[in-house]
Amino acid sequence: MIQITLPDGSVKNYDKGTTPMQVAQSISEGLARNVLSASFNGKIIETSTPLTIDGSLILYTWNDEEGKKAFWHSSAHILAQAIEEMYPNVKLTIGPAINNGFYYDIDFNGNAISEKDFPEIEKKMLEIARGKYEFKLREVSKADALSYYKGKNEFKTELIENLQDGEITFCDHSTFTDLCRGGHLPNTGFIKAVKLLSIAGAYWRGDENKPQLTRVYGISFPKQKDLTEYLTLLEEAKKRDHRKLGKELELFTFSNKVGQGLPLWLPKGAALRERLKQFLRKAQKQAGYEQVVSPHIGHKDLYVTSGHWEKYGKDSFQPIATPNEGEEYLLKPMNCPHHCEIYNSRPWSYKDLPKRFAEFGTVYRYEQSGELHGLTRVRCFTQDDAHIFCTPEQLDAEFKNVIDLVLYVFGSLGFENFTAQVSLRDPENPSKYIGSNENWEKAENAIINAAKEKGLNYVIETGEAAFYGPKLDFMVKDALGRSWQLGTIQVDYNLPERFDLWYKGSDNELHRPVMIHRAPFGSMERFVAILLEHTAGNFPLWLIPEQAIILSISEKYEKYAQKVLHLLENSDIRTLIDNRNETIGKKIREAETKKIPYILVVGEEEEKNGMISVRKHGGENLGTLSVEDFAQLVNNEVNEAIKSFKNNV
Repeated sequence: MIQITLPDGSVKNYDKGTTPMQVAQSISEGLARNVLSASFNGKIIETSTPLTIDGSLILYTWNDEEGKKAFWHSSAHILAQAIEEMYPNVKLTIGPAINNGFYYDIDFNGNAISEKDFPEIEKKMLEIARGKYEFKLREVSKADALSYYKGKNEFKTELIENLQDGEITFCDHSTFTDLCRGGHLPNTGFIKAVKLLSIAGAYWRGDENKPQLTRVYGISFPKQKDLTEYLTLLEEAKKRDHRKLGKELELFTFSNKVGQGLPLWLPKGAALRERLKQFLRKAQKQAGYEQVVSPHIGHKDLYVTSGHWEKYGKDSFQPIATPNEGEEYLLKPMNCPHHCEIYNSRPWSYKDLPKRFAEFGTVYRYEQSGELHGLTRVRCFTQDDAHIFCTPEQLDAEFKNVIDLVLYVFGSLGFENFTAQVSLRDPENPSKYIGSNENWEKAENAIINAAKEKGLNYVIETGEAAFYGPKLDFMVKDALGRSWQLGTIQVDYNLPERFDLWYKGSDNELHRPVMIHRAPFGSMERFVAILLEHTAGNFPLWLIPEQAIILSISEKYEKYAQKVLHLLENSDIRTLIDNRNETIGKKIREAETKKIPYILVVGEEEEKNGMISVRKHGGENLGTLSVEDFAQLVNNEVNEAIKSFKNNV
């Protein structure tokens, strides 16, 4: 007999060799019908895997992320089988699940494929799915695995050559076999609805020097109704695409002459960025932060000391050599080494700590051209970065204060649905990290304790830590239910050691400070992109670049429109004027497209009575108001919003 700890915490005895599916059946037939995958002692396994030792079992359904992951990974296998049967001589590479769906990278070996072919491929996939073929995972020796793919698929061969005996498995279903680590549905019949979404180019293993493959993206669901709802959501997402809205609202642009992944902020976008900066600077000043500024480049040795060059150097912009002095500099890939040297500029006492250095620092990271995406994946971005240097005794309070600041930012911008993710190191891959086990344990425990004490809804993710320390990442859901990582707080015992940072304690001895890295926005670029899509461009009134627009019915009322403009500007209402010789209907339609919150119409009656006709974005008519009353209305709305999110933190 073996003892199995179930998800509800209860412990039950089962015969040795019992499978997760049999455990599910012992609980209820309803659960068994819905189980998609399982994990045992923290490792993803098949629902048909015999359990031979005591341990903890988790059963995943469609309501769980791991359940969806198994569903979409299994769907990638079916896509691969369909394409292999329909297109001769293709070579399959990898096909993982992603956040929404799956993809498979394929060498089509001269076969032409386009989105016009999707319906036939989808039809073939559903035909395979209806066969209810069981996914069977089996271990294969390295020699047999190489023999299976020898002369047929150099991509799979390369993958196998980097594996060891005992860690190579094949997955079989129907007549199809694929190299795979596991994590599948019980059988293909769970897949009831499939949609292929797009085609893209992708280099093998992300290397521009290796062959370019065709990446086919898709998504699948257990019900047709789910797919229909998803496609509706996808259409809404297209309308909210920040690249589309950024162009329509004249916020930012890109230029091939400037370079890929290097955004250019237009006046309205620059004003939006500046308002976000002012908002955070004010909050940081109240929290005791001091502004610092560091250069856009740094000596290569700075990043060798920090460890960033060793971990990321090959994937960064390469060093810039000085013409005659033989030195090498890098475009700044991160701000923390610079802030360590700012701390190191003078001696500190425990009485001086904590020191909180904040900077809107622009950094540069090389991203492959195929991975660039609007503002969410760029080569140049500005972080709302800060680093806190404190004593170990101050760490808990400082970390909690940063959590409060992050929640303040989220609340003020309408991000209310989020999960905190405690990102820990992967104990099975210690070479990814720097520092001692003792320091890592202290840092990880500090984050977990703070998350508990602040009452955060948090999950633990192993292997997601930074190389120098664990993190508390905030996973925010937007208005469409999509999850984004926004805001991060990291505890770091390691960089203070590498940069030899000290403070003098009350015992007159030298001690290492602890370092907290934090960025509530993450980056200005990515934050604006996500905020654009979350709000569909309807920014909060306190933030939006233009709060009102004045439309004159004809040229006769331009002078009065200018008078209204000056009065509103004196009341700190951000206003522009449209005196073009166009119909008032066209002006209103264009103002609506630009998502300006208030449209103010002036004509003969308004000028005569010293009033304005007020219309809200979306069509609501507020009637005729005095300029003073309208200014009061806007300021009250802004002040109430600020008061509301302050009270909610």
